[in-house]
Amino acid sequence: MTAVQPAPTDTALKETLEDYTLRFAPRSYRKWGTGVVATSALGGIAYLADFAIGANIGISYGTGNALWGILVFAVVIFLTGLPLAYYAARYNIDLDLITRGSGFGYYGSVVTNVIFATFTFIFFALEGSIMAQGLQLGLNIPLPIGYAVSTLMVIPLVIYGMKALAKLQVWTTPLWLVLMVFPFIYLVAAHPDSVGTFLAYGGADGAEGKGVNFGSVMLAAGVCLSLIAQIAEQIDYLRFMPPKTPENQRRWWTAVLLAGPGWVIFGALKQIVGLFLAVYLIANVADGASIANEPVHQFLEIYENMMPGWLAMTLAVILVVISQIKINVTNAYSGSLAWTNAYTRVTKTYPGRMVFVLFNLAIALILMEANMFSFLNDILGFYANCGIAWIAVVASDIVFNKYILKLSPKVPEFRRGMLYNFNPVGFVSMLLAAGLAILTFFGGLGSALEPYSPIVALVIAIVMPPILAVATKGKYYLRRTDDGIDLPMFDEHGNPSDATLFCHVSGMEFERPDMIRSAKTGPEGEILYISSLSLSTDKTGEHILPEQN
Repeated sequence: MTAVQPAPTDTALKETLEDYTLRFAPRSYRKWGTGVVATSALGGIAYLADFAIGANIGISYGTGNALWGILVFAVVIFLTGLPLAYYAARYNIDLDLITRGSGFGYYGSVVTNVIFATFTFIFFALEGSIMAQGLQLGLNIPLPIGYAVSTLMVIPLVIYGMKALAKLQVWTTPLWLVLMVFPFIYLVAAHPDSVGTFLAYGGADGAEGKGVNFGSVMLAAGVCLSLIAQIAEQIDYLRFMPPKTPENQRRWWTAVLLAGPGWVIFGALKQIVGLFLAVYLIANVADGASIANEPVHQFLEIYENMMPGWLAMTLAVILVVISQIKINVTNAYSGSLAWTNAYTRVTKTYPGRMVFVLFNLAIALILMEANMFSFLNDILGFYANCGIAWIAVVASDIVFNKYILKLSPKVPEFRRGMLYNFNPVGFVSMLLAAGLAILTFFGGLGSALEPYSPIVALVIAIVMPPILAVATKGKYYLRRTDDGIDLPMFDEHGNPSDATLFCHVSGMEFERPDMIRSAKTGPEGEILYISSLSLSTDKTGEHILPEQN
């Protein structure tokens, strides 16, 4: 009798519900075109938090410092996100699976799952708070009840994973774009003087035109860089990209660039618009300073300049609700994947993704009730250090260790038994980068360095992986180089093979990249194969192949 427990319920095995939580997304499931995948991924950045972030950093540091900070944020996120997005789309795996084989090891990447899950519930709480503000303003729903409504309403949409999310994102995007973009165009056309006011704004202290200084730029960039982990949410869609072929390679690359690191272009524009609207409210609306960083008020004030009050209120509430649903289904979905990955590897028990949908939402609701919106800059500034450390280490490993030094295997590996449990290259690099950056953030290295914690995190995270890879000679990446299967891993175009093999534990067939030979043999000594999902829940380790010398 086998000790493996691949999944305790039939529901947990249903691929349409579980969306390939712990493993490679097979070709048989990836039926969407490049355009649908890209639109779905970009639909996940419909959040209004960017407007609040842009407003907050502008009010704190002035327009000039905020704009330079946003530029720094955009460049860093694009450059670090590009290799990650490519690997996800090319090899059809999420960022956790990429992280495992990019310097962290099978268990080493558990800590990054927690970092990512933290990102999802922080931003779920932020977006839920914005939605609750809209419901209070438009429907007089008390904030505590609004928090609960914004949390509970996403659950039915998240259950069915990518199939439901793709439809939601594609069909709601056109209306969202019109509601968001048109007010800004109207404001610039009707009040051209608002542009000059915006550019001259010096921040809450009233020092107009006080100029740009590097410390303030980095503080602003640090808040924005809290969004660096957004690439993991983009990847949760990009892993469903169709195979790359000579016929579709232009469309394929366009989709990967736009929906992968290209999300930051749209994010940066939203932050700038958020600051622009905030400055307009401060300059032209009575008591505008008290509501300038709340997106629902930003849009309501502009709508009221264009149409009757009842219609303005209706559209403002519709915009807020659509935006929050579009992003918070992604936050809930991606957070559940991260928690499930971490829990299953630590406990070797697979409870199903829905358990962690509810868990993640419960944490987000607690944060909302604690009024996290009031100390947004502090939360995001602190979190940025952890997010930068993780993403930049993985990007550094791919660029330097895989492609330049060739000390890390170019093809990503994620299967248990093929990897060492821990790899010091990525794991230690991330701990050093995050630890020193957090110490800097709290003034532990002196007040003069305090604004530069994002630089500390970024530099250490980029430099340390190649140093440690050279020092360890790359020997902690692969425990084995042979997975015991004779079938080729890739097709003639370099895409993961769609050949299937039978998993003797679960009794199901899985595609080649998801399979590995079992250490156990059949009754007649025949070779048996096991899926990565079943292997991840092998509590005795009896199916794990021995280490290769």
